[in-house]
Amino acid sequence: MQTEQLQTLSALVDEGTFDAAARRLHVTASAVSQRVKAMEQEAGRVLVQRTTPVTLTEAGTVMLRFARQVALLEADARRELAGDSAGPDAADESRPVTRMPLAVNADSLATWFLPSLAGLGDELGVAFDLHRDDQERTTRLLRSGTVLAAVTSTREPVQGCVTSALGAMRYRAVCSPAFREQWLPGGTGGAQDPELVALRSAPAVHFDNADDLQDAFLRDTAGGPGSGPRHFIPTSGDFARAVVLGFGWGMLPEQQCLEPLAAGELVELAPDSPVDVPLYWQRWNLRSALLDSVTAAVARGAAASLLPL
Repeated sequence: MQTEQLQTLSALVDEGTFDAAARRLHVTASAVSQRVKAMEQEAGRVLVQRTTPVTLTEAGTVMLRFARQVALLEADARRELAGDSAGPDAADESRPVTRMPLAVNADSLATWFLPSLAGLGDELGVAFDLHRDDQERTTRLLRSGTVLAAVTSTREPVQGCVTSALGAMRYRAVCSPAFREQWLPGGTGGAQDPELVALRSAPAVHFDNADDLQDAFLRDTAGGPGSGPRHFIPTSGDFARAVVLGFGWGMLPEQQCLEPLAAGELVELAPDSPVDVPLYWQRWNLRSALLDSVTAAVARGAAASLLPL
């Protein structure tokens, strides 16, 4: 496959439509279509389903992974030929910039992950393309070739990837003082704490339909999942704010709840029963100085913010 064809496939998947990919590549939509057709003829099978946004066939997924790997190796070669281990001069606007697609869960993105990457884009000459998804589902983005690496709760590596432990994110069950007074009777702190049993029917805040953290906590501490009203707040910062405002109770990372707890804006429902979610870094098993640098930065950030596994 020609380099421009691989670049076109990556742009088409990133942008979602032929017109958007054409704008990014500074060509016509017809040129994008012709390149994709040429790839399909060379491969002998359909690679792209012409939906909106476009979707890849199984063969297209294989080609996308190949395209991402070629782009990464090309970027590594450019840096070596430049003879500058620190990366291209950040002030040089003409330098090529490598897109670095990564997947990360919402709570990590809202707390420790972004500081880990701060300044790295200019240093390495990369533009980060972050995909937010639940930590249990980020591996699907690795399998599809959409991202080069991912923060995930899955220890078993995806085919073609390697895994390293990042640490555990500790969650605590919290609510506002007014919410506790309204919905929960006085607790005893024991295994049959009536406050925790009552929590099952109290309003709860969930990230989305796939968020099982609140129900898992109730199953472990109160004998069953929740049956009360559920508020769905699909951003990490607004999720925490909704709990502080009394929409319902919820499981918050320590990074988001320790200060409100100290200030009296939140109260903890089960101080002796935190929930630790292990996080891992899965990346393609590809020798790449760029990917190695990103991996090292993420590992340092995790070590400073997460609990050791």
